[in-house]
Amino acid sequence: MAQRRIRGGKLMMVLCVVAMCRAVPINDLIYRASQQSDKLHALSTMLTQELGSEVFPIDRVHACHTSSLQTPTDKEQALQVSESDLLSLARSLLQAWSDPLVVLSSSTNVLPYSAQSTLSKTIQKMQEHSKDLKDGLDILSSKMGPAAQTITSLPFIETNEIGQDKITKLLSCFRRDSHKIDSFLKVLRCRAANMQPQMC
Repeated sequence: MAQRRIRGGKLMMVLCVVAMCRAVPINDLIYRASQQSDKLHALSTMLTQELGSEVFPIDRVHACHTSSLQTPTDKEQALQVSESDLLSLARSLLQAWSDPLVVLSSSTNVLPYSAQSTLSKTIQKMQEHSKDLKDGLDILSSKMGPAAQTITSLPFIETNEIGQDKITKLLSCFRRDSHKIDSFLKVLRCRAANMQPQMC
């Protein structure tokens, strides 16, 4: 009975948070999402640097499982894309990393012992930030119409455990994609604030 009360209390808390978020203006939701994506990208950058994955420079990673998604390659192109499409792209990329982050989390044992703890803790934080950001973007998309709610499926096919080389490559891919997500949301934030394009 006590467990049911606890679960019921948590459910009510989640519902209250969702209800409050839905009442928040779009501009505020975009600002919060941009802050969250900035933290996510900072974590991925820190992790790739600590594990020495500079051997896979971001602009040379072509074999990522998300590479088939057509996205703007720079800020100038992103500024030409509609708000709904930018949000759809960000949500598609974020969704595509749900399973890979789980695989990364379960594969830390193949790394040198000194790196296992760092990877495990940071991956957990990345998963938490990804989930929070996904929840926020889901609410934001519901306010922006059908186009923003479209998600492109980007399957990830891997075994439950992967080797060190694959971990390094995946982390570089995630760093690239988290940078894209952050860039798209920054453009949305810029537009929401009615800033001039050159200021974005």
